[in-house]
Order: sequence, then structure tokens, then C-alpha cells
Amino acid sequence: MTLSLPLRSLALAAMLGMSVSTAALAQNLTIGVRAGPESIDPAYTATGTHAEALKHVFDTLTWSGDKLQIEPRLALSWKAIASDVWEFKLRPGVKFHDGSDFTAEDVKFSIERVAVVSGPNPTTPYVRRVQQIKIIDPLTIQLTTDGPAPTLPNDFVRLFIVSHKAAAGLTKDTANEAFNSGKAAIGTGPYKFVSWTPKDQLVLERFDGFWGEKQPWARVVRKELPNDAARVAQLKAGQVDLIVRVPASDVPTLKRDAKLTVTSIDSIYVFNMEMSMKDNPPGVTAKDGSALPKNPFADPKVREAVDLAIDRPALVEIAMEGLGAPANQLMTPEIFGFNKSLPPRKPDLAKAKALLAEAGYPNGFKFAFAFTSDRLPGDRQVGTSIAQMLARAGLDVAANAQPSAVFFPARTRGDYAVSMSGWGTLTGEANYTLSSVAHTNDPAKRLGAFNVTGYSNPVMDKLIEDAAIEMDEAKRSAFLQQANALVATDRPRLPIVTVGSAWAMQKDKVTLATRVDEDTLAMDIKPAKK
Repeated sequence: MTLSLPLRSLALAAMLGMSVSTAALAQNLTIGVRAGPESIDPAYTATGTHAEALKHVFDTLTWSGDKLQIEPRLALSWKAIASDVWEFKLRPGVKFHDGSDFTAEDVKFSIERVAVVSGPNPTTPYVRRVQQIKIIDPLTIQLTTDGPAPTLPNDFVRLFIVSHKAAAGLTKDTANEAFNSGKAAIGTGPYKFVSWTPKDQLVLERFDGFWGEKQPWARVVRKELPNDAARVAQLKAGQVDLIVRVPASDVPTLKRDAKLTVTSIDSIYVFNMEMSMKDNPPGVTAKDGSALPKNPFADPKVREAVDLAIDRPALVEIAMEGLGAPANQLMTPEIFGFNKSLPPRKPDLAKAKALLAEAGYPNGFKFAFAFTSDRLPGDRQVGTSIAQMLARAGLDVAANAQPSAVFFPARTRGDYAVSMSGWGTLTGEANYTLSSVAHTNDPAKRLGAFNVTGYSNPVMDKLIEDAAIEMDEAKRSAFLQQANALVATDRPRLPIVTVGSAWAMQKDKVTLATRVDEDTLAMDIKPAKK
């Protein structure tokens, strides 16, 4: 049949419309994530999944590369111009999403606001060394620190820069609303904020004024799917292009699917367990529920017994189904300050029982053990398995799996006597972890912000403080290695297992460049070559 000219024109228009629609669809990226941001204010919490999401909208002064190497970002260069003064030269020509210029004023404002608005999992460790801020010119800023601060550029990989105009005057009570509505969510990142539905999805669109590489995705949707089975099902159904944290049990099956690609790595996240050493920790009782005369976990023998009752290789093999590795330190081997001389932690159930008896608990005691259930791969399974292992040593343990949104505020309040969560040394420097969790909780020194156990050792504190001001890398590494050795004997926290992670994606749609910090960024996802 021959079409008349008008009909041919309509048919051509329809075909062109379909082509445009298909092309537009090809530029949309949907990622199935396990957890998303807890606010759109980047300073609200230090949780990794929060920062991961907001790296799309807000830039940082320095950038953590795929192997945690420090790279320029909004700062082009930096140098220590005195023992306690760092100078940062800022990138010219950077625009915020509202078209305004990025300047040193925005850096100063972003540093100063952290102490004002930081929430339940504080971001204050990233800026705690800064004492004074001096703007030299619109693209030069000098920061005076509380003594030599060799790791300041490392800390700034998590210093998100917000617009000093868009976020002016916001307080802890008003910041979340302003950011979540989009009013203050003005960054310099490669994507602009469109909308956020808590526990559902974050919608972003490409910022064509971005200073860096142009992104291939016009629209990005980060869809929260905390249920592992649901995440896998949506990938198989083609409803998402890529999913994070594939359950270990599903990896072999997904690898056999010709439509999918699966990739995995060992991450920098370590599950670690902490035991409160404070008086009268909540829920720690004799097995009959009666009060104990003192806190058992204040006794080093009890902490050692708990350590020896945990079979780390079995946790990796069974609870994590091979997607991980036993850990003997709070950080992984590639982190600066890791102590290579420390031996693996081996289980010894007989010795664990003997130590409990020596400490005065031959029949054990009772407590609840809280752990995250939706943050990192295997957290629920590892936590549940640890509770079972401790039961074999004679301890009566109630496993208490909690969503991250519940777990972290409760942990900060001190609601848990014993808990486990994942921690990643995101700056690539061991002092980041040790100063946060092993130093005495000292608000005046702004150290130990995540130490809620009451642990305090002057020797540990001095090693951490000395490392924090030592500009000589060899000497700084020695301090950190000594501190890690002391963690192994004092047991303020118990490193359990390193978390492995797997991604699965539509083979004909996307490719992914993985990162050891597990961040899944649209900037690292490219269209598959046809």
C-alpha cells in the first residue's frame, strides 16, 4: 500500500518520535541499592550509604580514588605552608547548580556548619582538626589546625561543599527540611537533585554545567530495595539496570544468566563488635535475670573469651558464603598504618570457657547483641551466627537485628551493651578509624566521637595523638601500627570479618568500574558498548 504525502509525514514523525523516546530511555539509569541517604543534607550523618548517594550532588575538596588514592577535586592542589597551616588552591570556573560561582567562601561555610548540623552519626571527625579559616582570595583558602595535621587532605574526601547562599542561616532543626525539599540542595556535583522519597528513591538529573567529564546519563534513579530477594527479582525482570550487594547465595545463579554480568571485590569494610565497659550496661544480667555486681565486659578476660569464641573462617564460609575474609584488625591491609605483623585471630572454645570461669562467670551470663540488618552484605547472618557461637561458650545471647536507621541512633545513645556494625577506613589512613573508635571519647579534643563503650587507655590515646601530628610518614605509620597492636590485646573492639561485595547488572546496558569502598556511583557506570 502506498501512503499519501500527509500519511507518510505522520508515519515518519511517529518513527522519529519512537527513536527519540528510545534514545531518551537509553540515557536513564536505575540503580537498585540496599540503603539510601538519611537526609539530603550531606553533613547530617557519616553513614557510608548516605555519603555515597550525595556524592552525586555535592563535591568534595579532595576525592578518594577507586583504591582510596587522594585526588584533586574542588581543590586543585594543597600544601602545608607551616607546621599547622594548610593552603588549598581551588578549582576555577566551577558553578553551582543554580549558576552561582564556587569560591572559598563556600568552603569556609561548609566547614563551619558541620558542628552545627551534624546528626546521629556525626561528620565532625572530618573537620575536627580545623581551628581557623582564612580566605586569601576567591580561589585560595588557608586552614590553621590544632597542631600539625598530616591527614587533613585525607579527611576532606568526606567534606561536602554546599552553597553558602542556599544554606545560609540553617540550624539543626531547619537544615533537613530545607535540603530535603531541594531548596538548599544546591551542589557542584555532576547531577542535580530532583526529588527524594525516604526509603524509596532518590531522583537526579544531569548537570550540564558540571566542571568535569560529561555524564552519559540524563536521569539517574537510586531505588532503595533493602530486601535482597526483591533487589535480585527486579534485576531479573529488567526493572533496574544494576544492583548492589548481591547476596552471596545468588552470585552463582546470576553468573549463569546470559543477560547479566556479575562482578565482586573485597571491600574496605570490616564488621567489628564492641562491648560496653561502662557501669551498669543495659540488659547485661545473670542468666536468671538478676543484677550482676559489676559489668563483665570491663574485665579483659571476658573480652578475650568473647574473641576466642568467634570462629571467623566459619563465619566467612557459612554466614557470608565465601564473600569476605577473616579480619584481625579494624582496617584492611591496603590502609596506611595496618600492622602486618599481627597474627590471624584463631578460635579456641576451651580457652574461652576457661577465661569466663577465671573471671567469675563459670556459667556465663545474659545479654542482648544488636547488629545492623540492612547495611552491608551478610550483616544479619554474621550477627546471628556470632550469637550462636557465643552460646557454645556458655553465654546466653539474644540476637537483635536492627535496621540501620534504628541501630545507629540507638548505638549513639548508648542503648546497646554489645553491638556489631560495619566500619570502613574511608580516608585510607588508619588514624581516621583509631581516633574515632579507640581513643577516649573526649569532646574537648574532638576525639573518640564513635567510642561509646567507655574504653580509655592513656597509652592508646598518646599513640593516636602522636600519629595525628607526625608529618614523617614512616614515624606516623609506626605509631599507628603500635596502636593496632594495642587494639589486638586490649580489645576495645573486635574485628570480625572483611566484607566482600558483589554487583550484578544488565550486560547489554551498563558496565561498572568498582571501588574498594563499595561506593556505587553513576559516574563509574557507563553504557555498555554495543
